[in-house]
Amino acid sequence: MAAQPKQGGVHLPARRSASNSDPSILTKITSSAIVSRGKQAACDAAFVSKKLLRSTGKAAWIAGTTFLILFVPLIIEMDREQQFNELELQQASLLGAPPTGPPHK
Repeated sequence: MAAQPKQGGVHLPARRSASNSDPSILTKITSSAIVSRGKQAACDAAFVSKKLLRSTGKAAWIAGTTFLILFVPLIIEMDREQQFNELELQQASLLGAPPTGPPHK
């Protein structure tokens, strides 16, 4: 029994030999000046983006800690003062004293 070739199916073209001195179109495109300048521009954009993201993170950290250290205690103290004023006003009204509020115009 002799081996018979298969009928039908997909036949791929034969590959070119590697010894061919003519470079392929893909090699020509990847080694072109436009592609190398595009790669360089992408690398530069990635570098700048990374630096910008890092400096933005540092600035956000500084702003957040400054807010916590300086403004949160101030907000808490203002809230305490407001509660104290409301308590004094409530005690004064219970004792029958006339309320002392800001003068009406």
